[in-house]
Amino acid sequence: MAYRAPVSDISFCLNHIARFSEHVDAGMFADLDTDTAAAILEEAGRFASEELSLTNRSGDETGARLVDGEVKLPEGWGEVYRKFWEGGWNSLPSPTEFGGQGLPTTLAMAVTEMWNGANMAFGLNPLLTQAGVEAVYKYGSDELKTKYLPKMISGEWT
Repeated sequence: MAYRAPVSDISFCLNHIARFSEHVDAGMFADLDTDTAAAILEEAGRFASEELSLTNRSGDETGARLVDGEVKLPEGWGEVYRKFWEGGWNSLPSPTEFGGQGLPTTLAMAVTEMWNGANMAFGLNPLLTQAGVEAVYKYGSDELKTKYLPKMISGEWT
């Protein structure tokens, strides 16, 4: 059974239950508008359904392995992570001064739900990195922020 991201269900919950679109329309999130938020959800749904879900089985069956001192990822994982990184997905809720997009955590968590639905093992990696970003941003020295945040936010480092 192929995974299909429930974009319309997530959009409904965001906009009609959490009233996200009302907050966007009221200007709560700087330059974000409802069309952009909807486009982010649609593209995240496509990526989760057509890219991430394809690596779910290899991750479960093969897993990461240590071979001769080098980590070997399951089939397809390196390529899908490269696409994830290049797509800027890791940077959605992160601070703009370190390369993040500064989007609302609400929107980022809706996208994270799709990552986890498509491939939980994959989805945990950026989730843990985001927690690290938040910890360093809140409690780290300026030196640590400058050294670590840009590469963590971009996805170059996890």
